Amino acid sequence: MIHFHIVTLFPESIEPYLKASILGRAAEKKLVKFSFYDPKRFAVGKHKRVDQRPYGGGPGMVLEPTAVLKAADKALKNKKGVEKLFFATDGALFDASMAQKLSKKKDILLICGRYEGVDARVQKILKAKKVSTGPFVLTGGELPAATLIDAVLRFVPGVLGKIESLEGSRVASPEVYTRPDVLMWKKKKYRVPAVLKTGHHANIDAWKNSKRS
Repeated sequence: MIHFHIVTLFPESIEPYLKASILGRAAEKKLVKFSFYDPKRFAVGKHKRVDQRPYGGGPGMVLEPTAVLKAADKALKNKKGVEKLFFATDGALFDASMAQKLSKKKDILLICGRYEGVDARVQKILKAKKVSTGPFVLTGGELPAATLIDAVLRFVPGVLGKIESLEGSRVASPEVYTRPDVLMWKKKKYRVPAVLKTGHHANIDAWKNSKRS
């Protein structure tokens, strides 16, 4: 079983996705486990704040390090060999190869930032790997976490209904079709490409490859 430990201020923003459909069934089958650690529960200081103004000026707020580190400590307690990931715009680009490697891990810690980010000392103290899910900025790390988890779990045996569902196990195409053969929409006909109905697998694979280029 692979266990994801997710440090986030807003577990309610990601938990419903992880409980739904294929990922939810994977959890029911004990193929994966999700645990959440909210830094607000580990807040320190008189006012129990988890965000502070950034040194050097600038807009927005930064997640202060102590609460995040305490949340991470809770996740890491008595565990060895945990893969620690820190979502950052300057991180290594997450891809299928990384997903496949992560699928072999037992425990994965995900640090989800908010606002202007997390104090950089968190990543350095934890020696966490910086990861980016794309050349864009989001309001939080929860969507990247869900994206990463979804991609990783596709490589865990038993999560997908058939191993052939993995793109690497078949010739995939960005275009897919199903019934009806002829779709009538607003007085116009839209047909399934004829080659897909021939049963000629070599021609079908060639068509699929042409759509990928």
